[in-house]
Amino acid sequence: MPLENSFQHDEMSRKNPGERITFRDVTSTTLPESPSGQDTLATLGQRFSQTGVRMIVLLHGSIMGTDIFGVQRLDELGGLKRGYSRGVAGLDALLALMREDSNGIPLLPGGLKPPLTHDDATKKLLDEQIGDAGNFTNGYVELMRQSLNRSLDRPIHCVRELWSCEHHHLGRALAAVSMLGRLCDWVKGHKLAQGDRILIQAHGQAGLVLALVSNFLCVTASSSRTRLLGLLSDVSSQVDRPDIASTIQRITPLLSNGTILNGAALDIVTFGMPVRYGWDPSGLGKLLHIVNHRTLRTDGKTWLSKMELPQITMEMPIAWGGDYVQELAVAGSDAVPTTEAAKAANKAVWEMVEPFDGFERWLECARRAVRFPSEGLGILADYKDSTGSSNVRDHYYGHAAYTRLNAMLFNTTEIVRTLYS
Repeated sequence: MPLENSFQHDEMSRKNPGERITFRDVTSTTLPESPSGQDTLATLGQRFSQTGVRMIVLLHGSIMGTDIFGVQRLDELGGLKRGYSRGVAGLDALLALMREDSNGIPLLPGGLKPPLTHDDATKKLLDEQIGDAGNFTNGYVELMRQSLNRSLDRPIHCVRELWSCEHHHLGRALAAVSMLGRLCDWVKGHKLAQGDRILIQAHGQAGLVLALVSNFLCVTASSSRTRLLGLLSDVSSQVDRPDIASTIQRITPLLSNGTILNGAALDIVTFGMPVRYGWDPSGLGKLLHIVNHRTLRTDGKTWLSKMELPQITMEMPIAWGGDYVQELAVAGSDAVPTTEAAKAANKAVWEMVEPFDGFERWLECARRAVRFPSEGLGILADYKDSTGSSNVRDHYYGHAAYTRLNAMLFNTTEIVRTLYS
């Protein structure tokens, strides 16, 4: 995407990314039982510190209970009722694998649904229910903190952030505003300035929240930013989010004069993020996207996923081709807001950020099989999570592998090698 992207949707190019992309095989490491692995992490911590990384934020949601594939919106569009699926073999079976009531992904206890609350009780619940599957556990954060900081006089702050998991445009836009407020607080609280860096590692759709953040951080003011902030401020009371209006009031002048980060750099790594919103790199430091991927194509285009019906319905239950949530939760899919006011606000946001709509549009975007956005570096990594098991909880359709404890060393090594070597 161009500088000053102004909230445009990604172009979803199928062209060869060339030097922007690398391929890796993941070697799993059980860190608590690997002194050499912990030594390596300590060395990587030194490299982080030398390059100015003062804070690492682990941003995530929940695979359970959040309509992770966004089928509510597809069903609301009435694709099957209108006959869009007629003549497309395997589409009914694919949708069954994606729907909450038939995809095998359990709901959260007590019917807990988004918006999820960023508090200790919710994070403890997620740790108990899904462990380290698409979830940066407290144990993960503590192991990272201890390992990276073992040889450092100035410790790197490691923070776990749970976003609301409202998988629709309004929810992601509200989360982006909240993240801007958090960034402002972290910069001030840790006295960050020129030469310092914040590194955010974001799982799944949390990456889309950061894509919106990048557009808000554009060095040049835009009418789109002003319009979107005004819209979110106006609807904050209708959706019971009074904190949003106060945050917007606080950050707007800082965005306008470019001081929200006080000269510090914001680096972002996404894991398994669907390609949707465009990124604006002008206000960012470094940008990297990592996707769980195994090549199944026969046309030589190894950088694309494989989206062929009806074959995908045989591959997907064992995560044969990698991350199917990343592949399928594209434009046209989404959860649906729960109130009429939120639905109206969501429509207003999506008219600004995603021109694609309709069941056929979703199918078109999914079939493009794009793994990476148009901005940033990319790593296609085989996390070796396809073991032949059709138990969804073993892999969550390829979307769980990134946050496993045994992937921490690989992730950290590749981040340092790619961004800070």
